[in-house]
Amino acid sequence: MSNWDPILAELEARRAAARAMGGAERLAAHHAKGKLDARARAEALFDPGSFVELGTLAGAAEDGGLPPPADGLIAGHGLIDGRPALAGIEDFTVLGGSIGDAGSTKRQRLAELAARERVPLVFMIEGAGHRLTNHHANPAPNDLHALARLSGQVPMVCLVMGPSAGHGALTAPLSDFVVMTPQAALFVAGPPLVKAAIGEEVSKEQLGGPAVHLASGVAHNLAADDGAAIALARRYLGYFAPAAPGGDEGPRRVEALADLIPPDPRRPFDVRPVVELLADAGSVLEVQPQWGGALVTALARFGGSVVALVASNPLVNAGSIDAAAAQKAARFIDLADAHGLPLLFLADTPGVMPGTVAERAGTLRHAARMFAVQHRARVPKLHVTLRKAFGFGSSIMAMNPFDNQTLSVALPAISLGAMPAASGAQAAGLDADAARRAAEVQTQAAWNLSGKMAYDEIVAPAELRDAVLAGLRLASQRPPLQPRTGGILP
Repeated sequence: MSNWDPILAELEARRAAARAMGGAERLAAHHAKGKLDARARAEALFDPGSFVELGTLAGAAEDGGLPPPADGLIAGHGLIDGRPALAGIEDFTVLGGSIGDAGSTKRQRLAELAARERVPLVFMIEGAGHRLTNHHANPAPNDLHALARLSGQVPMVCLVMGPSAGHGALTAPLSDFVVMTPQAALFVAGPPLVKAAIGEEVSKEQLGGPAVHLASGVAHNLAADDGAAIALARRYLGYFAPAAPGGDEGPRRVEALADLIPPDPRRPFDVRPVVELLADAGSVLEVQPQWGGALVTALARFGGSVVALVASNPLVNAGSIDAAAAQKAARFIDLADAHGLPLLFLADTPGVMPGTVAERAGTLRHAARMFAVQHRARVPKLHVTLRKAFGFGSSIMAMNPFDNQTLSVALPAISLGAMPAASGAQAAGLDADAARRAAEVQTQAAWNLSGKMAYDEIVAPAELRDAVLAGLRLASQRPPLQPRTGGILP
């Protein structure tokens, strides 16, 4: 018998206890809800056989027994489509997924490794926040500080797969991309604490379920279940990796575009099919589709190159930019700039949303922030005016000439001005002849402004994809961006 045998036997026993998670009964209850357990989630996230665990034996033993398995957090690294990534996965079967001191240190370690090695970080959360029994005798590092510093340096994804409260829930708004499942919830404090603190009785779903946070802007996308959420995370991270060869990268005319975009600016249309036709086939991932619908934000590939796209959607409020749309787009533009993704703007907007509701929502301030963020963006900017762009709405959508655009083009049936002619004439008290002349000037905008070089070119709808590809080709020789200071603000 080797002197190592008893030591190695104890090591294996401790490992087995950690890998057993919360035990057979709790795991069965977890699986009965249609959920993957934490270790199965790790296996699903990473390429087969590539997961390497960190901190398997972390955690402080209580009452002389073994420590909580992995201290309720499965952590480690592996490959996602062949590229390294890190992950931390809360284990709800161990003390409700609560965060112990060792688990907090493990979270800090993950964030530091992600920053040092420049690899993506994925969190999957389902837990009760800080553990009530934490002694904090030796305070663990605060991982939220590390996440705030990491923001904008590497892609950060948070998958919410069950109720998540307090400290753990804050991982979501500090991440770039947040996906919820139907069983997920996010809140500062759960229903029992809410009742104790303010006397309000509310369910988990009413307090912070997907319907709440997809509409509040805290979460980005909804996935049908754990497996779909993990697949979406893998797909999202693919946009921040070198392009893989596909089957639709070359130039092509898009004849069907003329059927989707009516030349009359008063007729609504859904911009999503337009985006799908313009981009490489099957490459579009819309981000936050259920919030701020007047603007569509999406990641897509054009000629194999990843582009962050911001498009007016005339189907929602005629494309008028309200507070939610401006907030969504500002953060998305900030994300693109942090990670060096070219920005493509498709403008079809009557401007910023007017009215008392809009003013009380601070729409002007949110619109100004969107303008400032896009103006300061260091990445290539490509602008297309599809039909109309009025007032400050045109500036928000990067239409202003000589604002660091790589490409500025328009379709021939555009209407431009300080405001739409009909409402502007009425507000100004113009007579019928003056109103008619104002309308004619707006409808002749393509020819008037092309003569003044306000656009690089006027293009037919069928030519638009190739114009975008040419703009991306022109910008392709820029040197890599230097890392910027400051992260992506929540």
